Amino acid sequence: MSEIRGVWIANRPHSKVLESRQNIIEALDFLSFYGFNLLFPVVWNRGYTLYPSQIMNHYHLPAIDPFFEKQQRDPLAEIITEARQRNFQIIPWLEYGFAASHQANGGHILQQYPHWQAIDRNGTTVRQGGLTWMNAFHPEVQQFMQSIIKEIISNYDVDGIQGCDRLPALPVTAGYDSVTIGQYQASFAKQPPDNHQNQDWIQWRANLLTKFLAEMYQGVKTIKPQAIVSLSPAVYPFCLNNLLQDSKAWVDQGLCDMIHPQIYRSNFFGYNQEVKKIVKTFEPNSLAKFAPGIAFTANGKDVSHQDLIKYIKTNRDRHFSGQVFFHYEGLRKNNDAVAIALAKSAN
Repeated sequence: MSEIRGVWIANRPHSKVLESRQNIIEALDFLSFYGFNLLFPVVWNRGYTLYPSQIMNHYHLPAIDPFFEKQQRDPLAEIITEARQRNFQIIPWLEYGFAASHQANGGHILQQYPHWQAIDRNGTTVRQGGLTWMNAFHPEVQQFMQSIIKEIISNYDVDGIQGCDRLPALPVTAGYDSVTIGQYQASFAKQPPDNHQNQDWIQWRANLLTKFLAEMYQGVKTIKPQAIVSLSPAVYPFCLNNLLQDSKAWVDQGLCDMIHPQIYRSNFFGYNQEVKKIVKTFEPNSLAKFAPGIAFTANGKDVSHQDLIKYIKTNRDRHFSGQVFFHYEGLRKNNDAVAIALAKSAN
């Protein structure tokens, strides 16, 4: 594949793209015109799938986001059809991962399955990043997520599947539920440390998520050997110490085909520091798997066009495979100013 020029497509209310077939057509025409080649449309958000799901039905959960149910549409099927007509690769993005809901009570998933909630050392439900979390170590929760992933890969003409800073992930405060404590005690004959930032305890829990990823990777490849497993974790080692994402182990163990660390920095200095860390941390022969995530707005500031172009040049100089932008709507601001500036720098 030529240089990856990817873009995330968010759900409403952050983006209008999926709200109608016409919006999808207009967005994809626009992205095609401006030289993008890889789409990451959201398919799992706020506890809903954005396609009619038999798996959700099976779990007595809503089969699709109510907005799309009212419209009687399958936005995933529609965007795939339009993507294929324009030669895009398309990799559905499981944005919420192990997060159950943006609602404090955990929404419909945790109401239906209260024993799925992630628990901190005070015995309260884990909430981080404005989201309430499922317990990613619980076998039932893992099975639920694996089933959704397999359903998408089996039923849709997609090029792969994408996890992000919520899949596989869990806030570092989690792991104090009875199931996880029981697992830990079986291994070490003692209680887990009270300090959730204890490095051995972090690593032990991160290893559980790496094991989940290995099963996910194998499950995807069994159904569709050529499918891409793409991951967009937070930057390393922040991702390990805060979200139990051992992305170094993932890459070293060959558990992803592409990786898009979220280098969401508002200026070139900050971006370049993270790139240097990647080059220092990861094996040289794995750098071709990297296509960093770039945000148009980072830390509350719009990134200048000049800096965006420098980010791309740096990725090329490091022999990364490209970049993925967060997210589509940022290209359209100020009369498409960012898209126009990026197109000029394409070569």
